[in-house]
Amino acid sequence: MSAPTLASLGEGALRAQLQSSSGLSLRTGPFAANVRSPLAEVASAMATLYADYPLLGPDDFIDFRVGVRRPAGWRQVWQPQVIFELDGQAPFNPLPGDQGFPLLEWGLNWCVYGLCHQYLAVHAAVLERNGRAVILPAPSGSGKSTLCAGLLFGGWRLLSDELALICPQTGDIVPIPRPVSLKNASIDVIQACAPEVRFGSRVAETSKGVVAHFQPPADAVRRASERALPGWVVLPKYVPEHPATLQPLEKSRAFMHLVENAFNYDVFGAEGFQLLGSVIDRCPCFSFEYGHLPQAVELFNRLADGQPVAASDRPQA
Repeated sequence: MSAPTLASLGEGALRAQLQSSSGLSLRTGPFAANVRSPLAEVASAMATLYADYPLLGPDDFIDFRVGVRRPAGWRQVWQPQVIFELDGQAPFNPLPGDQGFPLLEWGLNWCVYGLCHQYLAVHAAVLERNGRAVILPAPSGSGKSTLCAGLLFGGWRLLSDELALICPQTGDIVPIPRPVSLKNASIDVIQACAPEVRFGSRVAETSKGVVAHFQPPADAVRRASERALPGWVVLPKYVPEHPATLQPLEKSRAFMHLVENAFNYDVFGAEGFQLLGSVIDRCPCFSFEYGHLPQAVELFNRLADGQPVAASDRPQA
């Protein structure tokens, strides 16, 4: 029998459990998190964005015990803030008071790449099609998350929009599908192309501008235990009005991009060098520029289906 999902609680019971001393425990990919928060906006966002995630019982092992709350003090009256806690300790400075749910998401990401060194973690979006994963390592502002969202609505399975977790023993990509974060103009772009998708609230004036998360596909959550083989490494860049262009990339440059975007490469030492090298060896590597999301999705689908994707043969707008 499958575990009950968060949606089975109802929002009232969800709020009560988040506020209780035992908290709310759920599974996200290979990790189990226990979350506590008295904030209504956190409960509302979790009810919307984590509805399909399996709940855990009181005897299940927990990887992270986290919380988001307001710090005590008189200044909360005129300048509300929120803090993230791990095991009762606050590893970050407080953020403005309406950023509770984004702070929870950023904190959970930090728990994974900062503490879970059973995997080599690369800052990249990762999606699977036909059993193979495309790895999209890129810094913030490159259009990575927008492209990731377009691909998952174009027939690709979401593994993660933020973290490529590489298993050292097998070289497989380990899925960790969680709510997808979009910023600024990307929010309207995805809402226009996928109006049925459930978004959380928009949060303004974060360090990344306006941020909103949307609910990952239920199929991606259900298949979170299904790993994928690395298939391609693609360095994306959004360029306004630019045609979708996929160019071969030297493997040495692709390797260095993976190293630069790896959070815990130094922890692995020589093993990390060999692991990322094995990913590069098995993957065709490309640089990619795009200005129109539908055209980008069409080109990636051709790539996954083994059709020609050279710059001279790219789909026309």
